[in-house]
Amino acid sequence: MSLPLDGITVIALEQAVAAPLATRNLADLGARVIKVERVDGGDLARGYDHVVHGTGAHFVWLNRGKESIAVDVKSPAGRSVVRHLIDGADVFVQNLAPGAVERLGLGAHELRVDHPELVVVNLSGYGTGGPMELRKAYDLLIQAEAGLISITGTPETPVKTGIPTADIASGVTASQAVIAALLRRWRTGEGATIEVSMLEATVEWMGHSLYTQLHTGTQPPRMGLSHSSIAPYDVFPTRDGEMLIGIQSDRGWRTLVTEVLGIPQLADDPRFVTNVQRVRNRAECDALVAAQTASWRTDELDTKLSTAGIPAAQIKRLEQVADHPQLQARDRWRTIRIENATVEALLPPATFADIEAPMGDVPALGQHTHTLLSESGLDADVVDELIAAGIALQAEAFHPTSPR
Repeated sequence: MSLPLDGITVIALEQAVAAPLATRNLADLGARVIKVERVDGGDLARGYDHVVHGTGAHFVWLNRGKESIAVDVKSPAGRSVVRHLIDGADVFVQNLAPGAVERLGLGAHELRVDHPELVVVNLSGYGTGGPMELRKAYDLLIQAEAGLISITGTPETPVKTGIPTADIASGVTASQAVIAALLRRWRTGEGATIEVSMLEATVEWMGHSLYTQLHTGTQPPRMGLSHSSIAPYDVFPTRDGEMLIGIQSDRGWRTLVTEVLGIPQLADDPRFVTNVQRVRNRAECDALVAAQTASWRTDELDTKLSTAGIPAAQIKRLEQVADHPQLQARDRWRTIRIENATVEALLPPATFADIEAPMGDVPALGQHTHTLLSESGLDADVVDELIAAGIALQAEAFHPTSPR
C-alpha cells in the first residue's frame, strides 16, 4: 500500500516550531519534504539546546523524515536554486518574517504566475494587514495576545502552557490546509495561496472560554486543575498521593458517590443533584469528595474508578510517560537516526490500518545539499564552486551510535 502523500514534494523555507511541525506532519504521511536552511547554523531550533546527543530537542521532534539543503537564499545563486526546487514542487511552506519571501522574489503571486497549481502556505504571527502585521511573534507572545494565558494557571497566578500551544495550533492548521488544498487540486487542477495566522489559530482553540465571554460578558476564571463549568472536576487527595477525577454528567455523579465513594445519600442531595448545582456549591462538593478519596491508596482508587467507568487519571511525570504501559502495549515507539545517534520517537497519532508512517531520519544541516544542487540542474563543478564559496553547505555523513 502507498502512503497518502506519496509523490508530493514540499519545499519548506522554515524555522522554529510552527511551520516545521506542519511539514513534519506531511513527511509522516509520505511527502518528500526538502528543508531549506541557512548556511550559518541552519534552523534556529537546532541551537535551542543540545540535549538529544548534541541536537536540539525541538529540532529532533519537528524535523524527522526531511531532507536538508543549506544555501544562502540572499545570494542570486542560492535564490535560483530554491526557485528551481519550488518550480518542481507541489507545496511551498514558509514562515519567515513578514515580507521576507517577497523581497527574495519568492512570494506566492510571483511563484504561481508560471506554476498556478502550486500550493503556497504563508505562516505568520498576526497575518497580513492590521496594526500588528509586522510585530515579532513567538509562542509565548501569541498565547498572551490570544487570551490563553489569562485563563491558564491558578486563581492567583497566570501561566503559559507547558508546551508551545500557539505553535502547535498553527502547525496543525497549516498541514490540514495543505491536505485540503491538494484534494481540491486533484479535483480541479487549481493550486492555492493559504495564509495561517498564529493568533487566529490560537484564538480558535480558545473555544468555549471565548464563547462564555461573548455571551456572558464575564472573563472565565483561572481554575488550576479544575473546570469553570463542571464539578467535581479537580485533583483530589489519596492516602499516598492524588487523583484527578472529572465528572461530566449527573449519572456519573450518582455512580461516583454510590458505587465508588460509599456516600449514596449525596446522590439526590439538592445541593449536588445537577451539574449546575454542583458548580454553584463547588467548595462543599469538592470537600465531601476529598474526604472520601483521602482514605484510599492511589492505585486502589484508580482501579475502582476505572471499573465504575468514572473518568479519572493519575498525574504522571514525563519519566512515566516515556514508559507508559499504554504506549508500550500499542507498540508506539520506533528508532530513528539523528546526526550523532539513534533515538526513539513516537509514531504519529493517526494510525492507518494498512501502512505505517515512514519515520525518517532527522537531517544534519546541509545533509542533502550536494544531491539537491545537482537535482536543480547544476553541473558538478558549479556545485563544488558554490560549496567552496560558502553559498551552500554540505554536511558530513551520519555516524549514529546508541539509542536513547
